[in-house]
Amino acid sequence: MANNEIMVKYNIGDEEIKLTPNIVKEYIVGNKDANITMQEFKMFTSLCKARKLNPFLREVYCIKYGNSPATIVVGKDAILKRATLHPQFDGYKSGVIVRTAEGEIVNRNGCFKLDTDELVGSWCEVFRKDWKNSVYTSCSFSEINQPKNQSWQKQPCVMSEKTALVRALRSAFVEELSGMYDSAEMDTTNKSSSGFTDEDIQEFDVDTETGEVKEENVIDINEL
Repeated sequence: MANNEIMVKYNIGDEEIKLTPNIVKEYIVGNKDANITMQEFKMFTSLCKARKLNPFLREVYCIKYGNSPATIVVGKDAILKRATLHPQFDGYKSGVIVRTAEGEIVNRNGCFKLDTDELVGSWCEVFRKDWKNSVYTSCSFSEINQPKNQSWQKQPCVMSEKTALVRALRSAFVEELSGMYDSAEMDTTNKSSSGFTDEDIQEFDVDTETGEVKEENVIDINEL
């Protein structure tokens, strides 16, 4: 660590997480030359610390392309995990909304649709043990679709359903999930020619200069 470099420390259980600007650049963004500002570093580390998120386990990402503002997103699994661990969580239902060949608008469970169906949206209903009414969220596909994003091109039903899910969970557990946005809700494309896409953000560590998946995906934070 460079002399006088700012370091943020916090604990998740018995594990101590250490984050410096250089650590965030090299291991989280994946580019040691990334132009991360102090404000962006503070926003990222504040979210990690407040929500007890471990960026080394890919629970949260800081995405930075050139001089464009950094985008901070939280993995869907991290959001869902926090909701399911809440003592008042009582399950959820989710799916897609389609227009059938006959023109009928139908809520389908899960991400299945017929080839003759037109995807028009998604929905999610979250239940809490201590609330009389459930939280229901629906999304219009035309408003949430990211047509230039590879994940949305390949899996529009999956991405649409995921957006409704995280929005509903955030509404049902606002104190625990406020400020946590999944990559499906954020436009993370067209900021670089690297090929760093939404799929990469969720599953891999990617070299932001070459767009190639790194082989060294496991980081021992005890060595930082």
